[in-house]
Amino acid sequence: MRQGFRVIDTDTHVNPSLDVLLRYADTELRERIGDLDPYRRQVKPAPGRGDAEDVDAYTLLAIKPVRLQRVAGEKARPATEVGGDRGFLSGRTQMVTRKPITPRTSEDNAKGRLQDMDVEGRDIDFIIPGPWAYGAPALAPHLMKGLYRAYHRYIADFCAADPRRLKSMVLAPGNDPTWGAQVIQEHADEPWVAAVWPLLPEGLPVDDPDLEPIWAAANEADLPIMYHGFTIETPYFPGYRDIWDNPAMGRCAGQTWGGQRFLSFMLMGGMLDRYPNLRVAALECGHGWLPHWLVRLTRQIDYVKGSVPATLKHTPVEYAQMGRVFCSIDFSEGVLMTKAVIDLMGDQALMFASDYPHPETIFPDHADTVIAWRTTLGDIAMRKLMWENATRFFRLSSTPWSDHEARTTP
Repeated sequence: MRQGFRVIDTDTHVNPSLDVLLRYADTELRERIGDLDPYRRQVKPAPGRGDAEDVDAYTLLAIKPVRLQRVAGEKARPATEVGGDRGFLSGRTQMVTRKPITPRTSEDNAKGRLQDMDVEGRDIDFIIPGPWAYGAPALAPHLMKGLYRAYHRYIADFCAADPRRLKSMVLAPGNDPTWGAQVIQEHADEPWVAAVWPLLPEGLPVDDPDLEPIWAAANEADLPIMYHGFTIETPYFPGYRDIWDNPAMGRCAGQTWGGQRFLSFMLMGGMLDRYPNLRVAALECGHGWLPHWLVRLTRQIDYVKGSVPATLKHTPVEYAQMGRVFCSIDFSEGVLMTKAVIDLMGDQALMFASDYPHPETIFPDHADTVIAWRTTLGDIAMRKLMWENATRFFRLSSTPWSDHEARTTP
């Protein structure tokens, strides 16, 4: 709770080292562990980012990372050896937090994360794994499945520190949707599960009919479908060859394009008609583009005949107005942009997000900074932004206030 508002952070992260993840590996993955050697990358911990600061270096997985290096206004240079960096953002971003993130909160220190949440006033953290999870469908099937099984065991153990406050998603690979559906069914009743993330191999559209088992399983479990923008590993963001090798342009355009494409095809493909429990959200993709994109997409569907099923029941704008489309905010876009989105789309779509413990967070002031927008947005819209919209999007089987509400409900 912060300043009288409950706070659900819809975009926080862990990125466990390979050593931590392998604590949860099954025999099948351990017997083929050498197959991961090409994807190992040694990195040094960065102070104040939630890393394992008690070691000199540790191993992360990096799966076919894209390299963007050209400085704007300069000629392209030959690619340089990247060694132990974390992708094209390595060395280009820095923390601007007022206090350091507690060590190992990105690894295995769930109690430390809960302490940070208390300091900032976050009631619930929705936790997203690092880019290796996004890129894993590019691996051999036995590696992808083994890593996803290990992550589900790991995150269940991590969230067990307080499953009312720590939530995550089921990873459902699009290159084996039957198995993905089985994984959803296996974990659907666990208290940490709040959403499903369909992870696609490069070239597979999110509205491909082969993915129906995933939508059916999520619908049955009342679990929403989320997308999180990543720009440093395969499957690369739309247009990644067209940003002329510049890292700032890659970050600016890549996340937004990815979120726009995901929402577009989820809304045009008819899945929300066939599965009435589904809700969809784009996380860490910005939010100012949302009304422009949905209005423009609605117009293009009407203008370019035959682009969507004739049976599609609603326009993209109507799906959003019905409360089935959500988007996390990027606080750097500011209060006036946020107000414009609410004025155009209504106050039912946007959700608070901090990107903790990554450099975009201003821990421990992120929640306070956004709550200060109440003078412009009003208390009702602020309450929806900080927690009510997230409670409608996520499937929250328990919350920190569940017991209190049960005691006080007549």
